[in-house]
Amino acid sequence: MSQTTPTVSIVLPAFNECLNIPAMVQVLQDEMRHQEIPYEIIVVDDGSSDDTWAVLSRLGQEPGFSEKGRLHCLQLSRNFGKESAVFAGLEAAKGQAVIIMDCDLQHPPELIGEMVRLWRQSHVDIVEAVKSQRGKESLIKRLGSALFYSLFRMLSGYDLKGSSDYKLLDRAVVDALLEMGERNLFFRGMVQWLGFKRHTLTFVVPERKTGVSGWPTTRLVKMAVQAITAYSFVPLRLVAVTGILFLIGAMFLASYTLIYKMLGLAVSGFTTVILLQLVIGSICIISIGVTGEYIARIYEEVKRRPRYVIARRNTSDNPNDGQQTKSRLSNTTAR
Repeated sequence: MSQTTPTVSIVLPAFNECLNIPAMVQVLQDEMRHQEIPYEIIVVDDGSSDDTWAVLSRLGQEPGFSEKGRLHCLQLSRNFGKESAVFAGLEAAKGQAVIIMDCDLQHPPELIGEMVRLWRQSHVDIVEAVKSQRGKESLIKRLGSALFYSLFRMLSGYDLKGSSDYKLLDRAVVDALLEMGERNLFFRGMVQWLGFKRHTLTFVVPERKTGVSGWPTTRLVKMAVQAITAYSFVPLRLVAVTGILFLIGAMFLASYTLIYKMLGLAVSGFTTVILLQLVIGSICIISIGVTGEYIARIYEEVKRRPRYVIARRNTSDNPNDGQQTKSRLSNTTAR
């Protein structure tokens, strides 16, 4: 195979996707050959518990990858999360442009040609694939997504409604992303924060062919909390505003009580006191919890641990190179 720098790198984060990966890689191969674009495919196994790595190792030995593209496989030492897997793929990518996709075939590969055309001819730095329809989802997930995007827009000022991780990023954007040093990663928010000239394409999310989603509700809630606390200080300010409002209310109530006491009209009873204690106690506990989330984010950042640890690597032209272990820090980039 020619060792020239690929024009496009395709990054596929994978978690328990052994059933989908062969079909996804084959579809990508066919699409890229049709487009006649020098490419490489980078699959990041995010600590899968199924046969994902075994399937990747077999694929890397197939002769089809020696024609116009290479298959690079990275296995993380454990499940670090999709965001970390995406950044592991970005650091490994050598292409002039990088496309990030899910490997469950819910990001249509047929959009790649249009993405590359827009990048080349319109001179945009980012081509985003936006969901026009979310496909089949439970009512809870739909309502949760709508609530998250509304809160995120209100608190941070960034509108991510309909956005996805399916994006083409110019090399300048990739380098800028890798320079961002935070450990609490939110890929969509980070790309939005960077700015750059961009164009959007719409797509309808197709049904998942096999397997189940690796995003349970609890994990989505955790990511939502992390995203909001990473991109907005409004919750902390709301705590302070709430405290001021309660102080004003307390002063008003104290004056009211004193006047009634002096006039001899005070009514004995505990209902008001108990209600006030419950309300104030709840506000205090919520405030401590919000503050704690921000402290937790700070704690994670100051430890300066790696974003991920690579346990093994495999490339299609060197399938025996599978035992290397390397730790990558979040601000380490390959130049």
